[in-house]
Amino acid sequence: MDDHRPEPAPPDRLRASDAERDQVIEELNRHAGEGRLTLDELSDRIEQAAGAKTHAELVPLTADLPTEAEVAVLPPRRGHPLAWDIAVMGGNDREGRFWVGDRFRAIAFMGGSDIDLRNAVFDAEEIVITIYAMMGGTTIYLPDSVEVQLGGFALMGGNSQRGSARAAPPGAPVIKVNAYTLMGGSEVWRLPVETRGLPLKQAKKAAKRLELE
Repeated sequence: MDDHRPEPAPPDRLRASDAERDQVIEELNRHAGEGRLTLDELSDRIEQAAGAKTHAELVPLTADLPTEAEVAVLPPRRGHPLAWDIAVMGGNDREGRFWVGDRFRAIAFMGGSDIDLRNAVFDAEEIVITIYAMMGGTTIYLPDSVEVQLGGFALMGGNSQRGSARAAPPGAPVIKVNAYTLMGGSEVWRLPVETRGLPLKQAKKAAKRLELE
C-alpha cells in the first residue's frame, strides 16, 4: 500500500503556540525598556505578535533587534531620560523621539505645555506621569495603542481624557497619568496610531471621530 502521508510543513509555517507568542511579547517589552523601540512601535509589534498564527509571522517582529548575547557586548547607553517639564508663565512644545524614564513630571504655573509622546522611547512597561498645574495646565498626547489611566484631582478646574475610545491591544504598555490641578485643567489625548507623523491638529480631528463612535 502506498504511503500518502502529507509532507511536513517547513519550520516557518508551523503554527505558533501561546507560549511562543508570549515569549516574543516579553522580548519586545524588554527592548522597548532599553530604548530600542518607541511606545508606538512596541504597541504595533505586540498587536502583530498577539495575532500571529505561524512562526513566519513572529520572526520579523524581532529580526532587527539584538539577542541578549549581542546586547551584552554593546556599549552602554549615554545620556539621561527626560524626567521633567516645567512651564512658568509660558509653555513648551515637546515632540519627536526622546527618552522618557518610568517617572515623568510636568509642572505648570500660569502656563502649560503640549507634550507629544507618540514617538517617545520609554524605559518601562508601566509609566507614571504626574502633572502639577496652578492657573494653567498640561496636555499629554499618546497613541491609542496604549492603555491610559487618568487619576488625581482638580479644584476650580478639571482634568479630562479625550480622543480615541478604541481598546488597546493585549499586553500594551500602561500609562498612568496623575493630574493635580488648581484653577486650571489638564488633558490626556489618545490619538489614532495610524495618525503618527501627522500634525496634532489633524490627529486630534481623527481622534474626535473615534471618540464619538
